[in-house]
Amino acid sequence: MTIPPTLPDRKYRRSPRAALFPQNLHYKEYESPEAGFHRASISGAVFNLSTTVVGAGIMALPASVNQLGLILGLMAIIFVSVLMESSIDKILRFSRASKSATYSGVTANAFGGASRNILQACIVINNMGMLVVYMIIICDVLSGTWKDGFHHMGVMEEWFGEHWWTTRSAMLFFTTLFVFAPLVSFKRVDSLRYTSALSVGLAVVFVAITAGVAMVKLMEGKIGMPRLMPKLDNQASFWKLFTTVPVLVTAYVCHHNILPIENELKDPTQMKLIVRKSLVFCTCIYIATSFFGVLLFGDDILDDVLANFDGDHGIPYGSLLDDLIMLSYCNKE
Repeated sequence: MTIPPTLPDRKYRRSPRAALFPQNLHYKEYESPEAGFHRASISGAVFNLSTTVVGAGIMALPASVNQLGLILGLMAIIFVSVLMESSIDKILRFSRASKSATYSGVTANAFGGASRNILQACIVINNMGMLVVYMIIICDVLSGTWKDGFHHMGVMEEWFGEHWWTTRSAMLFFTTLFVFAPLVSFKRVDSLRYTSALSVGLAVVFVAITAGVAMVKLMEGKIGMPRLMPKLDNQASFWKLFTTVPVLVTAYVCHHNILPIENELKDPTQMKLIVRKSLVFCTCIYIATSFFGVLLFGDDILDDVLANFDGDHGIPYGSLLDDLIMLSYCNKE
């Protein structure tokens, strides 16, 4: 009597729920979750992500919105925020499917090991470049700057006069030693939740003061009708509209911090909600800053709207409000 071949034992069968993506063990050894820390709160994650999004680009948005016209510009901000949420959602879904804990791990699983190195180099270059930009902005605000042979005094020079400790080099030294060095020494992203909350609060203060100045001048009848649609005089003005695209897109760059923030959460399934809350908040900040900036300065708005606050706006305590605006932005960075 012959015994018919039997099916393999159940424990040796391949599960029908096996992941469709190949598990590449070569990349797993490079993954480095945040040292087993999983106690970050939702509010801290929202603050950290919002601080990552809102950066120096907020100062260039009003000029870009004015270039596109108020209606088209504000619609463009909302459209880009929707695109960013979609791209972040794809990163989260692919990271879970490929079991990658870092942005570079997702890239390596998708495009190979060489892409990991390229991405990490790009992130380092981007972070160093943004750090240089922030330091220039902080020094301009605190110690002033020279333009066309004229010295625009900084806040420290206006308040305390010209001394060695209010010079640009001294401000650069003090800022690096007492601000940047302590902040970059933290190992976990969640350790920055309090400074991120302060940064978010200062962004709200910046918008509130700008809105207040605009409303006062509007009630006094000193504000004209803003440009609602783009001004197309010739072909060059049409192509100039596309210069706003990099400003709008880079204003929402935060993808490299998505997975580190998710790895530290108590409940990682809440990451999608955190992303949505953060993007809604940042979009509201961008829309308010752009709207009141265009309303306040119109076609006289500069590429860096912060430079428009270096002057007398013809309102009570205008000089003090200008200093508060510049300090709030400087501290936010």
